[in-house]
Amino acid sequence: MNKIITSVAALIITTGVLAQQPIDRSKQPKPGPAPAITINTPSIFKLKNGITVLVVENHKLPKVSASLQIDRGPVLEGNKSGVNGIMGSMLGEGTTKQTKEQFDLAIDQIGADVNLSQSGGFASALTRYFERAFSLFAEGIQSPSFPQSSFEKIISQRLTGLKSSEKSASAISSRVVAAISYGKNTAMGEFETEETIKSLTIEDVKKAYKENITPSRAYLTFVGDITTAQAKAMAEKYFGKWKGNKIELPQIADAPNPKTTEIDFIDLPSAVQGEIVVTNLINNPMSNPDYHALVVANQILGGGSESKLFMNLREKHGFTYGSYSRVGSGRFQAQFSGTAQVRSEKADSAVAEILYEIDNMRNGKITEEELNIAKAKYNGSFALGMEDPERTASYASNILINQLSDDYYKTFLQKINAVTIQDVQRVANKYFDKAHARIVIVGNGAKILPNLSRLGLPVNKYDKYANPVVEESKSTGSKETAKTSDAVSAASVINSYITTIGGKDEIAKIKSRKAIIKMDYMGRELTGEIVDMTPNKKKLEIKMGSMTVQKQVFDGKAGYQSSMGNKKEMDADEINEELEDAGIVPQMNYMGSKFQLNYLGTEKIGEELCYKLKVTKPSGKSKVEFYSSKSNLLVREESTKEAGGQEMTILVGFSDYKKVGNVMMPHTLSQTANDQEFIMQIVEYKINDGVTDEDFK
Repeated sequence: MNKIITSVAALIITTGVLAQQPIDRSKQPKPGPAPAITINTPSIFKLKNGITVLVVENHKLPKVSASLQIDRGPVLEGNKSGVNGIMGSMLGEGTTKQTKEQFDLAIDQIGADVNLSQSGGFASALTRYFERAFSLFAEGIQSPSFPQSSFEKIISQRLTGLKSSEKSASAISSRVVAAISYGKNTAMGEFETEETIKSLTIEDVKKAYKENITPSRAYLTFVGDITTAQAKAMAEKYFGKWKGNKIELPQIADAPNPKTTEIDFIDLPSAVQGEIVVTNLINNPMSNPDYHALVVANQILGGGSESKLFMNLREKHGFTYGSYSRVGSGRFQAQFSGTAQVRSEKADSAVAEILYEIDNMRNGKITEEELNIAKAKYNGSFALGMEDPERTASYASNILINQLSDDYYKTFLQKINAVTIQDVQRVANKYFDKAHARIVIVGNGAKILPNLSRLGLPVNKYDKYANPVVEESKSTGSKETAKTSDAVSAASVINSYITTIGGKDEIAKIKSRKAIIKMDYMGRELTGEIVDMTPNKKKLEIKMGSMTVQKQVFDGKAGYQSSMGNKKEMDADEINEELEDAGIVPQMNYMGSKFQLNYLGTEKIGEELCYKLKVTKPSGKSKVEFYSSKSNLLVREESTKEAGGQEMTILVGFSDYKKVGNVMMPHTLSQTANDQEFIMQIVEYKINDGVTDEDFK
């Protein structure tokens, strides 16, 4: 079955071509004058419970917004990682006075916008409806009901999201970059897993709420068509009696950058691109005298489509659709990073070009034109941001939280426009630390790793959870840190699998097998069947309703594939490949002299430690199989296949094993190819029943 299941990806995954209009990049736009920024000075007062209230009056439009920000800083969650995110999601699931449906309806009836989160929230409405919206906002923050049914729903959604992200190179990169930069057991570097989410209870959520949602260190900002007197009356009425836990801003020690620049590699065989992040930790509070020069430097390096990284990696070399950089800021340690998603075979070249452009910044290879364009771009984006009331509210509270001057934002663009090339070079040398950087790459190791040595940098390997990968000793083949016994070998793994699913004798009794399947693909329900008959006859048929959309048949000597009426006969290579995968359980053939097995050690699939085997077929083609060290069952198969002139990596997951007669068979199959995933459910198996030669015509 494994072979025919793997073929599904090549049969049903299609590609699309997006037409692009040509863009004349020969002419750079002329920078316009810096826009004038007008920000009203907020009125500021405190409630008795400690909430700082800011009021920014703006009566141009009949609309008011209010935001609540609880300034608690990073929170270490430990083995409950993810609890505050779950808690924040539950703040919108109803209150002690109203169900979620009633609460949402009350908001919709006045056309308001109310959002609640683990750090506070936001409410906005037309002036005449604002007090009602504000009262609902206050109710949602102070009186959540935390219903068990909503908790279970959100947990399920979060677990589904985590499962999906396991196959996302960008999600893996984001998680690992933070974990190895700050330390995975720190508030800045920890991340949630299936294990931590599954361990949560509703009591954990209530505890997180009690500890973190509080008037202590809270900033309530009103912006819009409201007077200070009106805002004060509303704040007192709806938040004045709120009490809660006193919180302190945590003191977090800086994490070190590496002593020398290193490559940290995470192998993701299913990835069709390499996800690259070049990063180092920096200290960049908003009060930093270098702040404005650093903003301009980042804009020149990787702030947009006119930046050095974009013009080099996309326009000059065609490695990627885009390459960018980012400079973090705030009271806690932040990151500078340059990023790109590139073709696997060009990952090493892309890293070299990113480092080259960082060098150009550090060496002062910056033109007046680049400087002026960067300033003009930032001038425009800053002015545009002023139209967003949430942004305006954050400006008002940022001044207090970060201890900035009252005119900080009023003079912001003046300071941006005063930045010189010499300023940019100075901050590039100080903050773009090429000599102490981490180059984190997530991608297909078979395609990327062989070329990285030319960069002359040490390569460390990590798994998807930021754990160092233990390599086998080249001299002895033994593990540097043993995770399995010496008795483990490719032969023992396969024998254990065959024994666990039922044994050779019982497997040999199976002459035919029919699996009735169903799956959801791009929102459509598909049904079908997979049919096998010894020694090597196979059929896969997928239907949408009564219409056959895909079909693959092999009668033991020849075969064909058809899609929407288009039929293609199998060529000689395809026929040989089918003949290699003879039998209902292909592992029964592995011990013969025609197959070569190699034990590659252990690797975690999710939270499960697996034995990793490379299976080389008589033709020389190979695949990698993962068997659970606990259950002995096949968990995953990795292979490559050419489709549409491109090679793609296909992952097939096997789970939900149940006995069918006297042999255990998987009832759930998950398949990922080209970052697309679908789940196939086996509704029913039929063993030695109703399969004839007619099925393979």
